[in-house]
Amino acid sequence: MKQLLAATLLSTTAAVASAQPLPPPAGVLSLSAEAVTEVPTDVVQLTLAAEQEGAEPSAISSALSARTQAVLAQAKRTSGVEAQSGGFTIHPSTDRNGRISTWRGRSEVILKSKDFAAVSKLAGELANQMQVQNVAFSLSREARQATEAKLAEQAVSAFRDKAQTSTKLFGYSSYTIREVSMNDSGGVVPPTPRMYAAKAMSADAGAPIPMEGGKAHVTVSVNGSVQMVK
Repeated sequence: MKQLLAATLLSTTAAVASAQPLPPPAGVLSLSAEAVTEVPTDVVQLTLAAEQEGAEPSAISSALSARTQAVLAQAKRTSGVEAQSGGFTIHPSTDRNGRISTWRGRSEVILKSKDFAAVSKLAGELANQMQVQNVAFSLSREARQATEAKLAEQAVSAFRDKAQTSTKLFGYSSYTIREVSMNDSGGVVPPTPRMYAAKAMSADAGAPIPMEGGKAHVTVSVNGSVQMVK
């Protein structure tokens, strides 16, 4: 009985001891570093749209569907250009008495390409069927990944340099990495200026649509902590 009581007391003492909070580690330094660059955008996306108004929604639907299919067919014959249908809506307009006075329809086609010249020429040729409603530039996955790979080396090097410099400033001789994480921005593209978008939308029918891609901001950051050693 005495042995059982002693064993129980020892077990309880060990449990209480293990529950005591450990003192914070000494000589731990939190750091962050990043590498940033600008890369020319290499993908353009155009949204083309056609609108129609009439008394019969079925007639509007048929007309817009035929126009959309014709545009898609011509776009898919253009090398280097991806085309897909976008939004398709038909809704009524009412008069002051709440009665339906007419029907309005809208159909969209989205063009996407790395070949700015090809999509510019195509959009101009399609202007008599669908008008440019929006222009957006972006960075392709391949270009983004290649840029991030270069920036990762720079960010890691900057993290190590900062760790080494800080370690010496605090009176330590070296360090070991405790934990580290790496993050990237994915390529941030500033919004297309409204003046440029308006210029593209108002281009003369048949003329190539102006393409002026901007630059994407790519950032890779490294965050973590190191254990400084005497």
